Amino acid sequence: MLKKITKNRNKIIEKISKKKYSLEEAISLLKEITFVKFDASVDISINLGIDVRLPNQMVKGTVKLPYGIGKNICVLALVNKEKELESKEAGADYVGLDYIEKIKSGWTNIDIIVATPSVMNQLGPIGKILGPKGLMPDPKLNTVSETPEKSIKEIKSGRISFKTDRYGIIHASIGRISFSEKYLMDNIKEFMVTIIRNKPSTSKGIYIKSIYLSTTMSNSIPLDSKVF
Repeated sequence: MLKKITKNRNKIIEKISKKKYSLEEAISLLKEITFVKFDASVDISINLGIDVRLPNQMVKGTVKLPYGIGKNICVLALVNKEKELESKEAGADYVGLDYIEKIKSGWTNIDIIVATPSVMNQLGPIGKILGPKGLMPDPKLNTVSETPEKSIKEIKSGRISFKTDRYGIIHASIGRISFSEKYLMDNIKEFMVTIIRNKPSTSKGIYIKSIYLSTTMSNSIPLDSKVF
């Protein structure tokens, strides 16, 4: 097994040069160097030229990927009784304020929480649990809404959220290695258009410093940011 892993790593090293790749080249190469037997996630990392110390330079938002990410997003809807049925019909996996107590006990087996503004004051006691996991509902990510059913439908049909980390980098999953090159290309282009559109007006100099594509357990491939 160790010999096989070493052989695969050597193949990868031989394949990847020090140049930056076009989007077409990078996707094709990524498929060649992915050796895992499961349907690996295709991930993108974008290093932005922003000052993370300034709140008005933080980049975050949502984007609807044309072909989704190839994974069922598990949604919890924290809504009042009158919104429960609509949230269930929209596709929420878990619904109701009873889950607040469950979260207090350590349960966070979800990907996204959607909430209505009226229940946000009840989330204070679980903020320390949700915050570090990136699960706290946020109006800027369209996860706090008067129409949670609409947000849930959008999430289930391919809408993802993004935000810069403390180093000014955005990490996101944008598909699966089994996706066709066209599907991956269209998803990445849509994602990058949105990131560029969200450039802070106060950000000066180079905005897109570097872009890397990778899959689960694969090496990263540098993209030529000029293609965007």
